[in-house]
Amino acid sequence: MIQFIYESDRELFENTISFAQTQVRRLIENHRDFYPMYTSGGRWRHEGPAWTHWCDGFLPGIMWIFHRHSSDRPEAKFWLDQAIRYSKPLESRKADTDVHDLGFIFLSTFFRWFQATREPALRDVVVHAGRTLSQRFNETGQYLRSFVAEDSIFIDIMMNVGIVFYAARETGDKKLRDIAVRHCVTTRRFLVRGDGSTAHEGIFDLATGEFLRQSTQQGYRGDSCWSRGLAWALYGFTVAYEYSRDPRFLQTAEACSDYYITHTPSDGVPPWDYNAPPENRSLVDTSAAAIAAAGLLRLCRHSADPMKGHFYWSTAIHILRTLSSKYLASADAAWEGVLKGGVYHVHKGLGIDESVMWGEYFFVEALEEALRVMQ
Repeated sequence: MIQFIYESDRELFENTISFAQTQVRRLIENHRDFYPMYTSGGRWRHEGPAWTHWCDGFLPGIMWIFHRHSSDRPEAKFWLDQAIRYSKPLESRKADTDVHDLGFIFLSTFFRWFQATREPALRDVVVHAGRTLSQRFNETGQYLRSFVAEDSIFIDIMMNVGIVFYAARETGDKKLRDIAVRHCVTTRRFLVRGDGSTAHEGIFDLATGEFLRQSTQQGYRGDSCWSRGLAWALYGFTVAYEYSRDPRFLQTAEACSDYYITHTPSDGVPPWDYNAPPENRSLVDTSAAAIAAAGLLRLCRHSADPMKGHFYWSTAIHILRTLSSKYLASADAAWEGVLKGGVYHVHKGLGIDESVMWGEYFFVEALEEALRVMQ
């Protein structure tokens, strides 16, 4: 029975990733050299604001995943050429000190490029970006500050701190590793609650480093659990554990995973915020589901309990089934994205029930990972 299910899943996921390739080809043909963030009415190119350019790595990152997935097929050369074409212009951002999103930009592009070719210059770009991100460290509060303000920390930064860990490992720089570990400890202490739920933002006293309060830029309230932030934590603490082998980070990743599984509807796709009022709770976020699936596929390898590891794997596969069968844009010829039902920013009215680039990226990442394991 399990083998039969896997064969059925394999066919579904292969068809889904094939559709994703079709949509990305369409994107780069219709909007050449454009780095999208979210659709408006299903279309990528529009006049809506971007807030920050934190998503530029996701499109070429998807292409790098397609290249690996099709390594023994004729289209591999096409995806390699396009991935390089869209990655190269991002190199200058390795010195960008204005954002906390360098992990999103470079782990999806130059890191994957280095994995494919092992060219030392590519590794050097990723290391440079990791060093740049480390400059955001606030010594008094022990955190990497968000782009919003000096006194602010975001749960999103857990998805970016991995590039600091990487730079530390590749260079042997103990100070970099210490910065990464201390940021994770601070995030764990102040943004992850006892039940495994998460806050989006934390505010600190700049003079003393004292933690003042939980807040939010995107969730329903400061004390609510914004589902995409929970997924960032689930995935990010897993990566932190992979680099550090600190058991506290594995425990935190599992706590966030358990909250996600316990509080998410049975199809595996969460509301945009778990504490949203009833009239607003029907809005789901498929990007949070895609991130969670990708994170669970990493986490399942590390659990000390094989049964729990298998449960995380099975949950990820269940989420991918739902996304592939219920939210795929394949039935809508006018829709330019891959995955419907994503959410960017509710309060700003941006990208609501649309395709969003991080959702596309982590959806494709999870599909490709699941298919590699199923081989």
